[in-house]
Amino acid sequence: MNPFTARLYGGLAVLVVAFGLCPPVNAAEEGKITIFSAWEGQGNTIQTGPKSATFVGVFTGRVYVETDKGPIDSGVMICPATVAIGLEDGKQQGSAICTITGKDGAQVYAEVACTGVFLVGCNGDFKLTGGTGRFEGVSGGGKAIIRSSFREITPVTKGATKDVGSGILYVKDLDYRIP
Repeated sequence: MNPFTARLYGGLAVLVVAFGLCPPVNAAEEGKITIFSAWEGQGNTIQTGPKSATFVGVFTGRVYVETDKGPIDSGVMICPATVAIGLEDGKQQGSAICTITGKDGAQVYAEVACTGVFLVGCNGDFKLTGGTGRFEGVSGGGKAIIRSSFREITPVTKGATKDVGSGILYVKDLDYRIP
């Protein structure tokens, strides 16, 4: 290879790395962020015992990441969920499996588990379980706060209702690691 060609290829290699066209060998990223979602949900609550009921439904909403310059719209969340409800004491225990899709189509998968009070909300854990695209292999988690702000309950039949509601999901100090 002549000296001119060697310099040309060397210069192209510098440009490729400089413009991010070729990721560095150790491109792991980790950090701590705060996320929140204003969600809407719908589903059904069915009496599943003399003193218990179970909600089965789906929550959806925009996801925002807090930054120094304010919240940034970061994608859409959809979470199929179940909530076991004590009819006498109002205690609830819920879980959901969520998919968060970024504007570029990359996805993050998460699990949420919490306990609390029916029609008020619950506290628990938000665990990152994987992802696609730029989030492939993501892991981490944090403490979740889920609150209901509106709920419309329509009787369907004895012991069953159709529910529509809204609220927030808030995860402060969500630790994440992308390999």
